Amino acid sequence: MPSENIAPKLNWDTAKRYVGEKVIQQILNYLEGNPDQNIPRLFKVIEPLTPDSFQRKRTHDIRLIYENNPAYKAYFSSIFNDVDRDMRNRIVCNFLIMMINSKARREQITARDGIMIPHAILVDPTSACNLKCVGCWAGAYAEHDELEPELFDRILNEAKDLGITTIVLSGGEPFVYPHLLDMVAKHNDLNFMAYTNGTRIDDAVADRLKELGNFAPAISLEGWEEETDARRGQGVFNKITAAMGRLKERKLFFGASLTVTSQNVETVTSDEFMDFLIAQGARFLWSFHYIPIGRQPDVGLMISPEQRAYLARRIAEIRKSKPLPIADFWNDGEITRGCIAGGNSYFHINARGDVEPCAFVHFAVDNIHDKSLLEVLHNPLFAEYQKRQPFSDNMLRPCPIIDNPQALREMVQAAGAHPTHEGAETVLGSEIGSFLDQRSAEWKRVSDPIWEERQKIRAAEEQRSAS
Repeated sequence: MPSENIAPKLNWDTAKRYVGEKVIQQILNYLEGNPDQNIPRLFKVIEPLTPDSFQRKRTHDIRLIYENNPAYKAYFSSIFNDVDRDMRNRIVCNFLIMMINSKARREQITARDGIMIPHAILVDPTSACNLKCVGCWAGAYAEHDELEPELFDRILNEAKDLGITTIVLSGGEPFVYPHLLDMVAKHNDLNFMAYTNGTRIDDAVADRLKELGNFAPAISLEGWEEETDARRGQGVFNKITAAMGRLKERKLFFGASLTVTSQNVETVTSDEFMDFLIAQGARFLWSFHYIPIGRQPDVGLMISPEQRAYLARRIAEIRKSKPLPIADFWNDGEITRGCIAGGNSYFHINARGDVEPCAFVHFAVDNIHDKSLLEVLHNPLFAEYQKRQPFSDNMLRPCPIIDNPQALREMVQAAGAHPTHEGAETVLGSEIGSFLDQRSAEWKRVSDPIWEERQKIRAAEEQRSAS
């Protein structure tokens, strides 16, 4: 039974959310009438009202991109024409209401406890998977771990109490977890995204996703059929395209996730492949550079400094020409203000409950079975991260694994963190650690001039804007 002083608060929160949803739906209906004219008008209203200077500048930049970039104008318009209206409204309502209501809560806890409260958590509900992908980053975890539904439910409730707005799911394969969609339905005031191999998305699952409206899959692939099947298994590419077809047919909001390697970097960033993903119905794209962890790590699959420089240029070109937003890990440090891990913007809970700073940093101090979400955010490994972030003034070198490996060694040692599976420690030493030292030095040499040139261009643009 809730106490008397809690019940009114719950009713007030419910009332605020109800009113907020009605207001947002009216705004969306207004935008739907004429997106090309009304979207920039809305940005102009929101921009001066945004209290955070960084977010205000980001809103300003998005408005300019929309007004001057035909590809992004086409993208935003397609959200109103080609995405299921109920799903679009649910995702936008959840995002805006949680963002508005949760910001004060996060700031309150930060001021009280001196810790960062992130926007998102990456959770592995299960380590089980129906595929055995070559070089999988999670492939060295035990295959039988699974979060009890009661624990998963507790994590989600505590996340909302802390003002955490987004839950990202991975694994293992999230759709193998038997309680997945029921849990998403129970917490329909949160937005969920899942990195998935897509092979479990049949007609029944696609129908359920349409019914839920707050769950966006990001389907993983490595390129065309040859590249994808070589890593994921015979016939997987065709299963992926079939799943995308089901999602597109229902006008659902979904995306794709790419692991960029030395073998596929030009293929997955080609115009032909981008056009393929757009035609399949993908609405967003995650690009992850291969990192040598997990199942049989292979440094030969890491992109070279020259390939990474190519990727930095090429992603910028795609953003100007294709209606498909791309997040490029780890070349987007300028957008994210450096590394986002360690509780800064997100952290990772694996299927055993170990609390890791990042999906790719398999070290932990705490386990969520033993402590609350707030307690694990106080852990010393996160404190070491936040003390050092950003790890470099060059935002093309944001990552403590591949760009600043000595920082990772120092943080793990200072926090007394332990590896969360056998072999995780190889990124700190051995041949892999030595390779990362060498590769990070090479990338510094290549990226420093690129970063300096970008800063000169940005300074000139800001000077023109000021005048």
